[in-house]
Amino acid sequence: MISVCLATYNGAATLHQQLSSILAQLGPDDEVIVSDDGSTDGTLDVVRAFNNPIVRIVQGPRTGSPIQNFEHALQQARGEYIFLSDQDDLWLEGKVQRMVAVLEAGADCVVSDCHVTDDALNVTAPSFFAHARLHEGRWYNLFMRNFYLGCCMAFNRRVLLRSLPFPRRIPMHDIWIGNIAAFTGRVEFLHEPLICFRRHGDNASCTARKSPYSLWAKIKFRIDILFPLIPRLCRRTPTASRP
Repeated sequence: MISVCLATYNGAATLHQQLSSILAQLGPDDEVIVSDDGSTDGTLDVVRAFNNPIVRIVQGPRTGSPIQNFEHALQQARGEYIFLSDQDDLWLEGKVQRMVAVLEAGADCVVSDCHVTDDALNVTAPSFFAHARLHEGRWYNLFMRNFYLGCCMAFNRRVLLRSLPFPRRIPMHDIWIGNIAAFTGRVEFLHEPLICFRRHGDNASCTARKSPYSLWAKIKFRIDILFPLIPRLCRRTPTASRP
């Protein structure tokens, strides 16, 4: 069973296209969990219009935090393989099949490449990995630069159980999950663009080669990952039943 965890907030403009691209790749035994953080723009109307039994809407935490909204979605996941999804991207044909194959071959987490696009899905960078100069390896991704991009990520249930609950001060959910996977198992980077990663004017810096953050912000960022990571690595993997 595959669980797609989709966090939404006022994403009506792009959500139909994204959800269509997801559902085209899933079967009747899979699920899409939409955790909505209090949208006011008709986002939930877009979801309900699909009238698809594998789509489940859950009320998000209403905190304005995408980290907590994704955590809430992940807490509802029942699948063996979990995908993260943003509300404004586009999954390319074959994404689910290719990533599940990597997980079934033994990886605990897989991160695919993606096309970087503008609002209209015009490609601005054919390969995020090439544009951002991907470096693999857990120590590089922990201390130098993070390449665990949530919208390109899938992982198994063991990683999910080790990741939850999220520590309160982590900088982003995908960085936390990626490091959990890297230090307790194996992360594989798949050099195939499997989504269109839509970048807007106010977050285009996410794909910049040079970080906009100060040195102190970079240090704090890593401390907020490292300190909760150490005790979590020593914890036995929970065996909680599926929700």
